[in-house]
Amino acid sequence: MRRLLIDLRPLRASPEFRRLFVGSTVSQLGGQMTTFAVALQIFTLTGSSAAVGGVGLAAAVPSLVVGLFGGPLIDSVDRRRLVLAMSSSLALVSAAFAVQAFAGIRSIWLLYALVFVQNALSSINGPARRTFLPRLLGPSLVPAGAALTMLSMHLSLVAGPPLAGLLTAWAGLQFCYLVDSLSFLASLYAVFRLPAMRPEGPGSGRGPRAVAEGLRFVGRNRPVLGALLTDLSATALAMPVALFPALNAQRFGGSPQTLGLLTAALAVGGILGSALSGPVSHVHRHGRAMLVATVFWGLGLVGLGLVDGLAASLACLIVAGTADVLSVVFRTSLIQLATPDRYRGRVSAVEYVVGAGAPELGNFRAGVLGSLYGPGAAAAIGGVSCLAGTALITLTIPALSRFRTPREEVSRA
Repeated sequence: MRRLLIDLRPLRASPEFRRLFVGSTVSQLGGQMTTFAVALQIFTLTGSSAAVGGVGLAAAVPSLVVGLFGGPLIDSVDRRRLVLAMSSSLALVSAAFAVQAFAGIRSIWLLYALVFVQNALSSINGPARRTFLPRLLGPSLVPAGAALTMLSMHLSLVAGPPLAGLLTAWAGLQFCYLVDSLSFLASLYAVFRLPAMRPEGPGSGRGPRAVAEGLRFVGRNRPVLGALLTDLSATALAMPVALFPALNAQRFGGSPQTLGLLTAALAVGGILGSALSGPVSHVHRHGRAMLVATVFWGLGLVGLGLVDGLAASLACLIVAGTADVLSVVFRTSLIQLATPDRYRGRVSAVEYVVGAGAPELGNFRAGVLGSLYGPGAAAAIGGVSCLAGTALITLTIPALSRFRTPREEVSRA
């Protein structure tokens, strides 16, 4: 049982990682409260679901554009100072959200603008933070550290919206923004206590040539390319979230309670996968493990499309969510271990762009298929497409399944 439960050694081995884990968890919880408040405020102002959907567009555009071109910056400066600057700026954006709410400003365009700026900053802050993991823990503990990071994220996804709802009902949504801006103090303190994090080796430039150099590295490094393509296949071809309202209406009468359960099931699976991730520290073929997890993600979605009944639907989503978080843990481990430090910022930026953009494409694809064939069929088609994509990547990029933690790093595990 102890080997099955999440490996807590990174928290004991590295005080710096422990502070980052606590600070990031607090900050992500606050971030979920802002996400809740923005959607609620825009819907209250407009009564339009389309206006709420515009938040996704305001978030996606800077994530895709700034994320890719922010990679060279991460590889050319002290990453600790960069994260301090980005996190401080994000705290100011959260404070601006609070100010406009307390002032009673009724402008959705101001909210869109703040979301745009927030995600532009996050598209640099997020990839820069990822480069800390191998520097603080060393290769043998990277998978366990990635699992703890995913646990932190999924805990905030589950706990943040209900807490925001309670706070909004008690004091008003403007206090969600205020709590978020204050939550950055924990994250800033953790980053402030880190040592300098300058890239190892020669620094990169900051223009298009540096971006192209990073993309060429991804293209040459077959395990990294395979890992990114596998994630792209799993999300762009199979992301099911856009189907939940129609699926809920078709199977369960459109009850808001069941829609909430469907939405939460993936996050519950993420928590389960993170909590039972102990064995990941003993897996050294990260690419093969990622492919296996992606297969279970696809099978869970095929099941969602074929089964009937609430319990069975939730079970399929929990299986898919569990597989998804394990796939991300193995992908993160492989990419960080297979990438030299001087490229980590740019490769992490590419990973961030894939993670930010592919699910949005997948939800758009799911919505189109759902309107044509029905939500159940669309979910099953997505799962089958994911399985086919995974099989194709396995056959055409064998280096992914062959990737193994280098011998000298395995010996330290």
